[in-house]
Amino acid sequence: CCAGLRNLLQGLSFSAEYYSKHNPPQTVCRYSKIAPKKCHILGWSKSTCTHRTAPPGSILPCRFFSCKEGTKVLSKRKQNTSIVTSDLLHKSLLKSEQKNWNNISPTYKAVTKRIKEKLEELHNMYTLNSRSPRIRFGENVYFEENGCIFLAKADDGKGNAKILFSVEDLGFSDAFIQRIRISPDQRYMAISLKSENSEEATCIIMKLGNLPVVEKVIPSVLSFEWAANDVLYYTAQKNLKCQNVFRTTFTYQEHTKLVYTEQDARFFVDLYCTKDRRFLTINSNSKTTSEVWLVDCRHPFESPALVQARTTGLIYHIEHRKDQLYILTTYGEPAEYKAILTDNYIHRINLDDYWRSYRNSKLMKAPVASSGKENWQLVYAPERKTKLVDFEMFSDDCIMFLKNAGLLYLNVISFVSHSVQSIKLPTWACEFELESHPEHTTSTCYFQLSSPVHPPKRFAYSFKENNLIEEAVQEVPIITNCHTTRLLAKSKDETLVPITVFHNKNSKELHRRPLLVHVYGAYGIDLNMSFKEEKLMLIEEGWILAYCHVRGGGEQGLSWHRDGCQHNKLKGLYDLRACITLLHQVGFSQPKHTALAAASAGGVLAGALCNTDPALLRAMVLQAPFVDVLNTMTKTHLPLTIEEQEEWGNPLEDEKCMKYIKSYCPYQNIKPQCYPSVFITAYENDERVPLTGILQYVQKLRKAALDHASRTSKKGNWIPNIILDVQANGSHCDSSWEHSLNE
Repeated sequence: CCAGLRNLLQGLSFSAEYYSKHNPPQTVCRYSKIAPKKCHILGWSKSTCTHRTAPPGSILPCRFFSCKEGTKVLSKRKQNTSIVTSDLLHKSLLKSEQKNWNNISPTYKAVTKRIKEKLEELHNMYTLNSRSPRIRFGENVYFEENGCIFLAKADDGKGNAKILFSVEDLGFSDAFIQRIRISPDQRYMAISLKSENSEEATCIIMKLGNLPVVEKVIPSVLSFEWAANDVLYYTAQKNLKCQNVFRTTFTYQEHTKLVYTEQDARFFVDLYCTKDRRFLTINSNSKTTSEVWLVDCRHPFESPALVQARTTGLIYHIEHRKDQLYILTTYGEPAEYKAILTDNYIHRINLDDYWRSYRNSKLMKAPVASSGKENWQLVYAPERKTKLVDFEMFSDDCIMFLKNAGLLYLNVISFVSHSVQSIKLPTWACEFELESHPEHTTSTCYFQLSSPVHPPKRFAYSFKENNLIEEAVQEVPIITNCHTTRLLAKSKDETLVPITVFHNKNSKELHRRPLLVHVYGAYGIDLNMSFKEEKLMLIEEGWILAYCHVRGGGEQGLSWHRDGCQHNKLKGLYDLRACITLLHQVGFSQPKHTALAAASAGGVLAGALCNTDPALLRAMVLQAPFVDVLNTMTKTHLPLTIEEQEEWGNPLEDEKCMKYIKSYCPYQNIKPQCYPSVFITAYENDERVPLTGILQYVQKLRKAALDHASRTSKKGNWIPNIILDVQANGSHCDSSWEHSLNE
């Protein structure tokens, strides 16, 4: 699902797909990757480019292979035969699964029709009534609706708006708007468009005026920011990676120049503009390390300046205020500490040794002129076991969103009074989204709160009044019949694992109700708990929804992720088993009414549990699941394999890693036994999870289930449904409402 700084802060474990936090709402895929080389900042001279080398950090370049003298190389005939055989096998499996789907899908026609009608009703009731995010520049407001970008006056109560851009009018009917950036003088607008069948976006630059015109079209662009009125920086995307930053200008003589090249396969490059628009930052991030370069927006043609050279384990993000860099970082001692207000903002006190150490992020500052970490001074540190999820800088204040024990808090730091105000947000809230507001001098901060079963609700914090305002939305029903429960399950090593449960207040005999369990547990990313119409529909029909915040995710900070990745991946499996067992023990459903849902990398834990504890489940639903870890991590020609080693390990160079991955890999551990029914959605054009691996997984799983059924003759023995729906359209990441509805 959005995204940028927020993803950066998901346990402060960087995803390779790190977007600016001011992206419009969207679903963002997060995968990451890793191998050190050199990166270069390219200086500009009239004749040639000069190079300054910097510490490593990189997106995977094109791979070149060489052989030692005397090494035999396979003949072209043998290579081609191997490729052709593999391709024929893939096509055969795909054709077989498509035939199976065409035979079985009519069985669900009636229930599909009923569900679709209900979801459309809920969508019209809630989502369509929610206002799209507004971008305000002085008296002007820009916003996007139904594939069009509009310009309106902020004080116009009549709703008059001018259309600046239409996806359909420009012949991009199958695309949707992903990001909008307005130049400082509002003469230009940059837009990224993305189709459902590709992860690459196209950037369109419009020259605004009485008759807006297309100035330039740039293919394969991910992030972009205006450094000045007519100077745009952007990152080029190739094979799911961003490694090059370009600068292009439009006034006088138009030209484009390569500014930065990142060559370490572990790192992913994106751009961000500080809230006061003083600096554009070039951010190069891996899961565990980051490096930031500053472009002075007053001098956009000067070479970028390094903030702090990359240091293994040091993650940081930059904001700016009054010649001071404000640095959100993991830098400093890992011991827990409590935030104490003093005239110098915060005094840090180490806590008792028996408390478990969670190395949370903290806010520090340093002068622009001397930005090295030796000059970083502490501004604010959260209390123990509190995760800093996101923050927004304003002229005299800083707003922070924090999470503690599953509850959200809003902290407001005043740089004028040197005080911190903490506000507990509604207990039903699980997700928040900051609304973009380019003017850092604004007196109000707007954001939305939601949960899987609560549609987004708009709130505003007023700096003048020092209070939180809940904005009323007419004609949108309020969800009152849903109860939220938070539990802690004790895992195999005694670790307490949080669970968030939703159910209808009016439901009786909860142990007889169907239960849908959700899990992810990878990349330091929190389990997605944003609003979905289908979740609310299930609650209304008496279902129980449970979200298991297992290790490997980012719910409890950096250490929570570390405890569930690489050689700790099995801990996430133990956590999931403990969560489902506890749910049944306390009276939430029972195994024969329990289903497990997971997507992408969440398929590893879900598929592993299906092998080790099939009796806990009746059904499993997977979306584009990663189920063949071992084979994927041994294929270095795949675009993400190198970068994924930081999450899963490197089985090619580490035999222990090879054996460990094999011990939990879903595909490797399928065996004849009584499996739950399984429904999988996959995408023909998925660039992240190879379809071949899913096809082979389904084939092997179905064979194991049939073998078990044929060997046993128990009364009531049943054969599970194992169904694969391969979507010709769609990709691993974004999808439109219509596509999601059909799926």
